[in-house]
Amino acid sequence: MTNEQLIEIITKQVLQQLATHEDDCDGACAYHSPDQVREVVANGANRVSYRGSGADVPRDLARYIDHTLLKPDATSADIDQLCAEAAEYGFAAVCVNPYWVKRCATNLRGTPVKIASVIGFPLGATPSEIKAFEARRVIRDGATEIDMVINIGALRSGDYDLVRDDIAKVSDACHESGALNKVIIEAALLTDEEKVIASALAREARADYVKTSTGFASSGATVHDVLLMRETVGPRMGVKAAGGIHTAEDVRDMVAAGATRIGASAGVQIVTGG
Repeated sequence: MTNEQLIEIITKQVLQQLATHEDDCDGACAYHSPDQVREVVANGANRVSYRGSGADVPRDLARYIDHTLLKPDATSADIDQLCAEAAEYGFAAVCVNPYWVKRCATNLRGTPVKIASVIGFPLGATPSEIKAFEARRVIRDGATEIDMVINIGALRSGDYDLVRDDIAKVSDACHESGALNKVIIEAALLTDEEKVIASALAREARADYVKTSTGFASSGATVHDVLLMRETVGPRMGVKAAGGIHTAEDVRDMVAAGATRIGASAGVQIVTGG
């Protein structure tokens, strides 16, 4: 069986599973009835490890959120505020550009908040060796999670071996130091078939997560994309939804669809309802 035939089979299987949600769930699944899922989540669904009253859900959602600031004009004061908010509200991590990793490590020392940084960002067209070097450098500076962008042009050109190797080099750089590799596929630029291929390649290259978006493309995370990625990578890999997530309802929808981490620049508004 050729690589192209295998990809076609995987894609058809994943899309068929998504297309048959309505038949399987009678309209009561996450895809068709997010409100019902939110009600289950608020009452203690194991899927999101929540045990408490519905009124406390927004604060509890903080554990899923990477409090993110990737704007090129962010200042040191902005970064300090990001870290202070992450510690106060209990966010999973801060996600910043490489230059700010050392400052975050100093600010967050003694807290459970992790530090994530971006590699090959936001275009993904950096050579693989440079991505691996960049990953090792920010890990040395204090990052324990890496969000790398795939080589989008290579993927769309059908050069899947290059994409797989690109991801694997960064995965190796991460895993030698115990860090996580989250692979940004930039779903807004891909067809459904390409999303499936990218997610499958990330799994083959020993990545820890697949991630929907950089936040710099035409659109960000959608429930459909998260479902598609989750179906492709299976239950053991993480799925991170990022881009355009502004409310607690957005977070709950993404978690119900299979996301295990959320990237959001509006983290404080989400958890406080502000």
